[in-house]
Amino acid sequence: MSTVTAAGVRKVTLYREAVLSEAGSEPAERVDRAAVAAVLPNPWLGTGPATDLSGRAATIAPLLAKLLTDRLIEALGGADRIEAFGKAALVGTAGELEHAGALIHTPYFGNLVREFLDGESIICFADARAEAGEALIVPMWHKTHAATRSHYQTIAARVSDAPRADEVVVIAAASTGPRPHARIGDRTTDPVVTADNLESSLT
Repeated sequence: MSTVTAAGVRKVTLYREAVLSEAGSEPAERVDRAAVAAVLPNPWLGTGPATDLSGRAATIAPLLAKLLTDRLIEALGGADRIEAFGKAALVGTAGELEHAGALIHTPYFGNLVREFLDGESIICFADARAEAGEALIVPMWHKTHAATRSHYQTIAARVSDAPRADEVVVIAAASTGPRPHARIGDRTTDPVVTADNLESSLT
């Protein structure tokens, strides 16, 4: 049985962009970004808030992790080219926000996405309830050094006909490099900033 069939996936979409210019100037390096989305029936539709979500999540989430990362790797030219990653989920209006979270916020998804993309960092995320066609901004950061501020970036993900009320959209996103013209320093070299040592400028 294929991954798509086993997970009940109705549709997979891929969005890819190349950052060629910013503020009228070519970045120091070309950066490619991509977001892959899988649309599937909400496996917990009609259940109540006391329902244990872990069993179905453990079955479905690993299949989605493999499906989405395979396509990201292909779209961006290999896991070794990917420097930043993120994850997200949208649940349709008939579901709970927790249904979206159940498919991306456990080791059955996050750990595998990190492994398949050769990452080490915790994966930043977004989740929301949405009507079909609504966009979600997916955050990303460096896959091995989360404090690397140059790689804090986002990509918009949208599926034109999903999520339907009874569906969930699960998204994985990645980038091959930093924001264009990144120049606001790095968290590892920032000075210590507190309200106390800024007191004079806050009054």
